[in-house]
Amino acid sequence: MTITALFIGLGSIGTRHLQNLAALCEKNGWTLQADALRSDLSRPLRPGAAELLRAQFTDPAAIGQYDLAFVTNPTSLHADALGWLRGKAGALFIEKPIFSADQTHLTPAALLAPGQKAYVAAPMRWCGVMLALKDKLPGLRPYCARVLCSSYLPDWRPGVDYRTVYSAHKALGGGVTIDLIHEWDYLVDLFGVPDTLYNLKGTYSELEIDSDDVSLYIARWPGLLGEVHLDYFGRGYRRSIELFCPEGSVTADFGAGTLTLPDGTVEHYEEPVNRRYEREMAYFVDYALHGEGESLNPPSTALDVLKLTLGEL
Repeated sequence: MTITALFIGLGSIGTRHLQNLAALCEKNGWTLQADALRSDLSRPLRPGAAELLRAQFTDPAAIGQYDLAFVTNPTSLHADALGWLRGKAGALFIEKPIFSADQTHLTPAALLAPGQKAYVAAPMRWCGVMLALKDKLPGLRPYCARVLCSSYLPDWRPGVDYRTVYSAHKALGGGVTIDLIHEWDYLVDLFGVPDTLYNLKGTYSELEIDSDDVSLYIARWPGLLGEVHLDYFGRGYRRSIELFCPEGSVTADFGAGTLTLPDGTVEHYEEPVNRRYEREMAYFVDYALHGEGESLNPPSTALDVLKLTLGEL
């Protein structure tokens, strides 16, 4: 079987998806024919990407028909890419967030052709700890959730001046509120959209940025309260969710790869970070080839998550 795929944008995440797709095709004995629509052909590709491509081009008018298409260009250009791909690909993989903060008025369904499948990236749903937590969730009956994602922005990209990247600049769509959209994505996956939401955010640390470096939320679901803390200034990487339940608390530590149960038992799910992306790719290709109806994270849900992240409800 031959699978055709188009990548719109081949930065770090696009290259990761290309390499994982190629590995999946090789594992299954499929032939991959992958092309890339790029803004600048003179810009060097990341190692390992060029040899996986059949063709590269810069004109959206040259887009043909593909089985799969990956929207991995800058977030502000996603809507343009969806317009170029309307009716041109059987299934779309759209990197998160689906749109920029100033594009929440857009209607994703209007940008897709009838019957065109679409999935928006949600990699934290596919990590081993999260899969284990979801498996146990029906028996936990939590009544409160505490979510934390804290890390130090200057450490995100070793060797790169943090002040020069998009995360540091509000005008480029940066800010911890959008960067750490994963937390709201998995909360909506676990519990659905909350009934009530409050959000406070701003720039409070001494980091040399003009985007928000902390964002705090209080949310209410039927029978459940939640608090979410996101920041750019925490020293050391901490990413977790703690659920307070009748039998005690359950903590999923995504940094450590552990799940601590009410009786103190610690289950271990340590694995390479890329494993979650491999699982996600396997799901997407299976959905593209055999799935019916909406994906596990359709554009409409991804837009709801974006609005929640921005404090909108």
